[in-house]
Amino acid sequence: MDPLPLFQIAEMSGASLLAGTPNATVRRVCKDTRFIQPGDLYVAIRGERHDGNDYIQEAAAKGAVATLCDRETVTGLPASFGILATPDSMSSLTHLASGWRSRLNLRALVITGSNGKTSTKDFSRAVMGSCFRTTATEGNLNNHIGLPLSILAACSEDEVAVWEIGMNHRREISPLAGLARPDIGIITGIGTSHIEYLGSREEIAREKGDLLERLPSSGHAILPSYDEFVAELRTRTSARIIETGFDSGNIRATQIEYDQGGSHFAIEGDFGNAHAFLPLPGKHMVGNALLAVAAGVISGISLTECAEALASVQLTGGRLERIERRGITLIDDTYNANPESMVAALSTLASMPGSGRRIAVLGMMGELGAHAAAGYEKVGKAAASSLINTLICVGEEASAIAEAATVAGLTDVRLASDHAEAASILSSMALAGDLVLLKASRSARMEKVIHHFNQGS
Repeated sequence: MDPLPLFQIAEMSGASLLAGTPNATVRRVCKDTRFIQPGDLYVAIRGERHDGNDYIQEAAAKGAVATLCDRETVTGLPASFGILATPDSMSSLTHLASGWRSRLNLRALVITGSNGKTSTKDFSRAVMGSCFRTTATEGNLNNHIGLPLSILAACSEDEVAVWEIGMNHRREISPLAGLARPDIGIITGIGTSHIEYLGSREEIAREKGDLLERLPSSGHAILPSYDEFVAELRTRTSARIIETGFDSGNIRATQIEYDQGGSHFAIEGDFGNAHAFLPLPGKHMVGNALLAVAAGVISGISLTECAEALASVQLTGGRLERIERRGITLIDDTYNANPESMVAALSTLASMPGSGRRIAVLGMMGELGAHAAAGYEKVGKAAASSLINTLICVGEEASAIAEAATVAGLTDVRLASDHAEAASILSSMALAGDLVLLKASRSARMEKVIHHFNQGS
């Protein structure tokens, strides 16, 4: 965000300036006192476990200029500290972001989907950033709090914004997309993530498709041609549609080959031909990269420049990150999981070159609800059919994966009650040259298996 005086912050957010100097300058907006910097506006948000209002004094002590809060009286603050009072700080944060978005003259690329949102965001940031000054969502700050903060992190000199939006209930995508005001919309695909709350993949497709309805007719919708809901999604927008894929689409990846460094492939289609290298394994990652390439070429970046940008991409942590320990390659894909991303990760593990064994360490998947049994069965069958050698399932819920894999014919299946036991099993049997995939939903904290494994090394 460009520096703004408190009185303008008050006007844009709809808050009342009760204390502080109206012309005092705010340089950044932050909601977490652990990361407060001098010159920040601290937004105090009430959460399920913590009330941000309780940390206003800490924010002031760390150099914040003011707070946006829903308390009119806060004691123990410096006389110059600004208090922007509002009945609802979350609502005022949204208004502030909306007001700032209206001042930004940039092209907004907005991404949603059941899988691969953050990796597609990272690919898109690399591609767009090769030719334009680009701002992007940090981490996966993609909800009703994260998106406003991402918008407020943009400045007037930015030419492109790459923003990720997510949901777990119906009618969440549309207001977020309305706030972001997309020129380009990407849907990475429709899976079963959050199906516990939406009930069916059809409802998930409906919700994700709300992004496309927010596109202007002069905009572009980018869709994966291989998704089974693509025909329905096409009907949701008057914008120009670009499809990417492997066997069909306006932009296609062919001749995919893997080596120790990542994925080599050819890009061909309506925008020309180029060779590309992605420093990551997996066909699904190539598919996500194509979505970013499409955004690049319709923005005037040459296909060759797009391909060159992919070669140096840096992904957000916990997504197919390679870690070498004692000659063993750990594939850290622990950030999140659902049945579709589990199956894709297993396929990636099987396709990776190397002479050692393939070992999968899998944990629970969240937000599946009544669809959990089918989801775990799908993953177990995929583990058995993907030619991996050993499956280690961590936790009671993941035992359903083990059961399905055993029934499907996988002979080396092991159960671990917790992270430490899984690491102990892995340490006792993994050898130099082996490839080990670790994956589960975020709440399973499967990165702890890597921590315990490293401690035992």
